[in-house]
Amino acid sequence: MVINIQKKHRKFRGRRTYHGAHRNWRGGGSRGGRGRAGGHKHKWSYVVKYDKERYGKHGFNRPSEKFNSINLGKIQEMFDYFIKKNFAKNENGILKINLLKAGYQKVLGNGKVMSKMEIQAKMFSKNAEKKLEENGGKAIKI
Repeated sequence: MVINIQKKHRKFRGRRTYHGAHRNWRGGGSRGGRGRAGGHKHKWSYVVKYDKERYGKHGFNRPSEKFNSINLGKIQEMFDYFIKKNFAKNENGILKINLLKAGYQKVLGNGKVMSKMEIQAKMFSKNAEKKLEENGGKAIKI
């Protein structure tokens, strides 16, 4: 008596019904769907063990630096408002304004400058600095 010690799957390799009934190996039904199907359902234990980063968000995007800007002409128009809210003072004919308190970080050079101004802000455009200095004022970076 000869004993065949080959495993069953080796014995039937290449035969039509190697997978049981012939229909079992058609489509994705016998394997629980094709590819990554069922990752949130019947293949969840696989995901938990081997594919932990499949779901959820990863990393972060750096927020862009946003800042409020204001033009010199607008500052000239709003000076009374700035005095009323204690963001500005008028000392010896020089208008001193702290724009950071008012919520502005950058001064832009659009508009006309009628009076001497000392403006405190984080950033100034080149044109704004030039206009302030031409008129006898200062651009003070904080």
